[in-house]
Parts: sequence; C-alpha cells; structure tokens
Amino acid sequence: MSSTAGQVIRCKAAVAWEAGKPLVMEEVEVAPPQAMEVRVKILFTALCHTDVYFWEAKGQTPLFPRIFGHEAGGIVESVGTGVTDLKPGDHVLPVFTGECKECRHCKSEESNMCDLLRINTDRGVMLNDGKSRFSIKGQPIYHFVGTSTFSEYTVVHVGCLAKINPAAPLDKVCILSCGISTGLGATLNVARPKKGSTVAIFGLGAVGLAAAEGARLSGASRIIGVDLNSNKFNEAKKFGVTEFVNPKDHKKPVQEVIAEMTNGGVDRSVECTGSINAMISAFECVHDGWGVAVLVGVPNKDDSFKTHPVNFLNERTLKGTFFGNYKPRSDLPAVVEKYMNKELELEKFITHEVPFSEINKAFDYMLNGESLRCIIRMGA
Repeated sequence: MSSTAGQVIRCKAAVAWEAGKPLVMEEVEVAPPQAMEVRVKILFTALCHTDVYFWEAKGQTPLFPRIFGHEAGGIVESVGTGVTDLKPGDHVLPVFTGECKECRHCKSEESNMCDLLRINTDRGVMLNDGKSRFSIKGQPIYHFVGTSTFSEYTVVHVGCLAKINPAAPLDKVCILSCGISTGLGATLNVARPKKGSTVAIFGLGAVGLAAAEGARLSGASRIIGVDLNSNKFNEAKKFGVTEFVNPKDHKKPVQEVIAEMTNGGVDRSVECTGSINAMISAFECVHDGWGVAVLVGVPNKDDSFKTHPVNFLNERTLKGTFFGNYKPRSDLPAVVEKYMNKELELEKFITHEVPFSEINKAFDYMLNGESLRCIIRMGA
C-alpha cells in the first residue's frame, strides 16, 4: 500500500461555492476510502459541458459547495476493503456511470445502465455511508456524479473506475471518460453503420464529432454534418465529415433536405444536440425499410417527441443510448487500445490545455464556444 494509505490527504481542489461563480482553489481534506471505494491521484482532467451545465445550475436544484469534474485520468493511491481488482499504482479512468457487475443490467449483454451506479447528479455523497469524503475545516464539500476530478485526490466507488493500459498517455485518454466515448459508442455500438453507409450527424460539438469519428472508423461513404453554426463545418472535416447542412439555410425541414441529398434518406443518423426538433429530424431523415436513428442528446424535461406512426410502420428504427452503450470497467480498456493502436484519433479533440491553477480559463473557453476539450494539468 502507499505511504498515505489510511490517512487524510490534504491537497488542492477547485471548489464551486456558488452557482455560476468562478471556482476557488482551496486546500481540502480527502478522507481515506471506505469499503468498495478507491482514492485516486488525478493527474489530468478535462472540462465537459455537463460540468458547466450543473455549475450554472440552470433548471437544477443547486448543491453547493461542490467539486465538479468527471473526465480524468489518474493513478490509484489506496483502496478500501472489498476492492480486489485494483491496487495502488494502477492507471484508471473515473467514469460518471458505473458497473457493479452484479445487477441485472450489468449481467445483460444489451445494457450498460447499472442499477447501483447509474449517474445521479443530485447525490453529493458516497453510497457507503451517505457522507462526503471532502471537507474544509470540518465543512463537508459535496461530490459530483461520484467522481469530482477537479481535485488532486478524489474518492470513487470501485465500480466507476476503468483500469487501463499504464502505457496510455493520461493527458490524451482522459477525455474518454465521458463525451468522446458517448458519441463514438453511439455510432459503433448502437447505430452500427455498415461499410459504405451514409450517416447524418446532428450537432457538431465534441460528442457529435466523436459520433462522426465512429462513422469514419466504420467506413461510411458519406458523413453529413448538421448544425446551426456553419463556423463548425471546417473543423468537422478533420473528423471525416464530408458534407454539411445548416437548417437555417433552407426553407424546408432539414429531414427533407437530407432525403433529397441521399435518394430517400440516410442509412443511419446520430442526434447529439438535445434539441427535440433535431431528434425528430434525425429520425425522419433515415431511409424507410432499414434506417436507424440514435438519440444521444438529453432533452428538456417537458419536451415531447412527435412523429407520425407511419414512420415506424415503414420500418425506420429509433434507438437511444447512454454513454455509447459502453460498460465502463469491461469496455473502456478496449477503447483506450483503439487509441494506442492508432485507430482512434484523440488529439484532434483537444483544443486547449491549462494548468490547474487556471482552471477557470477552461470554463471561459467552453462558454465562448472556443474549445472542444480543454485538458487541465493537475499540480500546476
């Protein structure tokens, strides 16, 4: 075990004291891991739109003070009782959703939605005892989605840690903890386009570009990018997107535009925006008889999906996905190997890098629409 095992560790963490306010660098105390928990030294983390959404607390119940962060790579510092498949020194990716390996979902080959460790944005404490492992002078600081990687050390349930190849560069593969795997898996695992297929990608942010990357890896012949911001089109070419449609440039619905472009519709579509209109368009733009649409974006709670039933009767298929249908512990190591084997290109997703002391710059880059992923170097 490490020399710090069983002890409280004091380290730096970027704490969100209030919604929408800059994070404050604080010295926090990180308690030792309890049963089925692991304490991890975070080396690199990245900012995801999910962090920003809950930091802004738009439409959400504020839970502050809090340590955000869920895309990261680190090294196991110590483990709690009952942890048998990880040991100090192992390289891991913390993931916002987990895999207990015991529930019906985990045992199913068709699902990755663990009953025990499914994402919970409202819970700010650990499952074991309902308490936080973070504190400042006795004041508890809340966790975020069970990861809280904006801290030099964090405590995570073992089911939310994927053990990976120690040769993999953590400053690159850390971005596989959330959005990139979500988009990639939506295409590779759920849409499953055949070689030579036509694929439409709705939304060209990081998740949508990852979906395009999946289409490229699948050998799609045409990848059509759909976005309301034409400034994204040139960058999307790096991810294999071959054609572009801005719905604002057309008087007819975008699904009709795509149907005309593709002689009846695309073979597959992947929606990555959360817009209910984009979801409907993504479904209605696939070809009858064999078309498959996959929904990735999270809609507003009051949204309603409306389409004519004949679109289903004409043998179009609508699917949804969560984290790209990847089981974190079982599947992420293989995704890392795709990168190591030079099949998957991660560098093009990384547009900025900042030291931990300047983490608020990462928020500025994302809020200004300047970055896909900003890597944050811990200990700097």
